[in-house]
Amino acid sequence: MSATTAERVPMFSSFGIRNYRLFWTGGFISNIGTWMARIAQDWLVLTVLTANSAVALGLTTALQFLPVAVLAPYAGSLADRFSKRKVLMVTQAAMAVTGLTLAGLVLGGVVQLWHVYLLATLQGVAAAFDGPARQAMAPEMVPEQLIPNAVGLNTTSFHAARLVGPAVAGLSIAWWGVGPALLFNGFSFIAVLVALAMMNEAELTPSPRAKAKGSIMAGLRYVKSRPDIMLLMFLVFMLGTFGLNFQITNALMATSVFHVGADSYGVLSSIMACGSLAAGLIAARRTELRLRLIMAALAAFAVSCLLLAVAPGYLWYAVLLVPAGFTSLTVMTAANASVQLSTTPVMRGRVMALYQAIFLGGTPLGAPVIGWVGDVWGPRWTVAIGGIMCGLAVAVAVAYVVRQSGWDVMPWRNRRPDAVLVEDFEEAR
Repeated sequence: MSATTAERVPMFSSFGIRNYRLFWTGGFISNIGTWMARIAQDWLVLTVLTANSAVALGLTTALQFLPVAVLAPYAGSLADRFSKRKVLMVTQAAMAVTGLTLAGLVLGGVVQLWHVYLLATLQGVAAAFDGPARQAMAPEMVPEQLIPNAVGLNTTSFHAARLVGPAVAGLSIAWWGVGPALLFNGFSFIAVLVALAMMNEAELTPSPRAKAKGSIMAGLRYVKSRPDIMLLMFLVFMLGTFGLNFQITNALMATSVFHVGADSYGVLSSIMACGSLAAGLIAARRTELRLRLIMAALAAFAVSCLLLAVAPGYLWYAVLLVPAGFTSLTVMTAANASVQLSTTPVMRGRVMALYQAIFLGGTPLGAPVIGWVGDVWGPRWTVAIGGIMCGLAVAVAVAYVVRQSGWDVMPWRNRRPDAVLVEDFEEAR
């Protein structure tokens, strides 16, 4: 089955594969902890360690994602050269250590802002190596025709956890403080380690291993030769850098505009996850991946952000988070699956590392800017900037596509230029 077939697969097809089922379950538990930690860390920085400093919050977010951009070429090369399962075991253990350390500092009553900055950076280093291996592992667990399904279900794991984690974190913070939420996150990584250990390695279909020499430059040259992938990376860069700063914007809107507590703040992320989860379930059935879908979803996300910026009250803001979550998640899942399907297996780790660097690595650029905008222009502008920039991105992309070859380009087959041979990229030049 090709990536462009009109047929739809059953929504939970990938769950029929034991290794994937284990991977998804462990990830779901860990994702609950991740979302609890995001809420708890933001609340810690905003209300305990500072007096609602948007700059401090933006810097924390930037430090957490900066290593993703800096280390992406090395992380992708590592994922293509070694067992992705073993790489994940190391990275998940490292993230458990950083998570438990922050929890211990908070529970011990000795946490300072520089502790949060340092541990956010170390967490980012581990995440930089974790992401490419995790993204590129899905095709090793399922057959090619189920890759979009597996990507969609991975997304439902993340956003189903987003329904639970923030709400639980908000209640936990209101009742017991920040520490317990951070503690759960530290222990949640054990679920992934157990799932990885229980996998049947004989049932995996590892991608061909890349050569060590010249592998980083080979990945960069491969992406440079693929304008289709570069266009997608441009779109997700704009989305990730300017649009997906809800970790900051929701916190600022909750504390400075609507003046609600930690429980109501946590609910905002859970409400947004309703839209994201719906988009993930639809993505799990989708096998036809077209550029029009990605463009339309990003345009709709831009409109949603502009409406959020002028929401008259907390309830309206919460309701409008649903379409924002739905449209942003549609862009993410469609772009992710498109890149994976159209990349040759031996390059997949490096390409997904660059994709992750572009998508998440823009956060160190965008988060401090968004934080500054919040302090100088006000919280509502932090949301509006995302809508404006994503709208401009769509306009630029439309102009480029129409100029190149019209809307018939890139229905996202496994298309690779005949003149571009993988072997050429594996040569050390």
